[in-house]
Amino acid sequence: MKRAVVLLSGGLDSTTTLAIATAEGYDAYALSFDYGQRHQIEIEAARRVANSLGTREHRVAKIDMRILGGSALTDDLDVPKKRSKTEIAHGIPVTYVPAR
Repeated sequence: MKRAVVLLSGGLDSTTTLAIATAEGYDAYALSFDYGQRHQIEIEAARRVANSLGTREHRVAKIDMRILGGSALTDDLDVPKKRSKTEIAHGIPVTYVPAR
C-alpha cells in the first residue's frame, strides 16, 4: 500500500490534503506541531480531523519556538486591535510565529 505523511494543522488546506490522500488510497499518517501556541484549538482540530478521516496514526511534535523569537500566539503579549499604516508597512506583527 502507498503511504503518505501529511502535515496537519487542522485548517482547511491540510484537511483537504489529508482527505485527498485517503481518497486516493494512501495509508495516511498525520503530523502536527505544537509550537506552544496559547490556544490549543489548532491541535484539537487536527486530532478531530485525523480521527474522522481515519489516519493510520496522528503524532503531535512539540517544538519550543521561543528559541527563534516570541509572538503574541506563543507568549503573553497582547494582540493589537489596530495598527497604523506605518506599523503595517514596516515591521513584523506580534502575531507572527517565526518559521511557521
